[in-house]
Amino acid sequence: MARLVIETPVDVRLLEKGLSAGEALAAFNAANPQSGGIVNFLGKVRGGDGALALELTHYEPLTLAGMENLAAQAMERFALDGLLAWHRVGVMTPGEVIVLVAAAARHRRDAFQAADFMMDHLKSAAWFWKREKRADGWHWIEPREQDHGDLARWSE
Repeated sequence: MARLVIETPVDVRLLEKGLSAGEALAAFNAANPQSGGIVNFLGKVRGGDGALALELTHYEPLTLAGMENLAAQAMERFALDGLLAWHRVGVMTPGEVIVLVAAAARHRRDAFQAADFMMDHLKSAAWFWKREKRADGWHWIEPREQDHGDLARWSE
């Protein structure tokens, strides 16, 4: 099996199958030896609340380009050495990884803020539609008021 290598400062991917967070983070760390800190966020499908599955669909012509644009904004806004943003689409079950974001910077604050910036935008202003399967069928999920508030703070 070939070892994962990250060759550019920004690695944005839209994935239809699972991802290995450990392998991705090891490659991202190796690609950023100059960084003093790497912050990562791993989002998973929640379990234990009656959800049987989560499905993410998207508008293919805009999704990856939009994610790349968002990553470029983060690189400009924060003093980053590198940024990784991988997002799943399709049907996932509880415990499966939905999203992995990692930010590498000389200093921790920029890395924390960049990861937060990315997640707030991916959660509320991205090109994904979410629905959850429960015992009584599929239900669409809308962003919560808190999600909109989290996003709004970046335009202040």
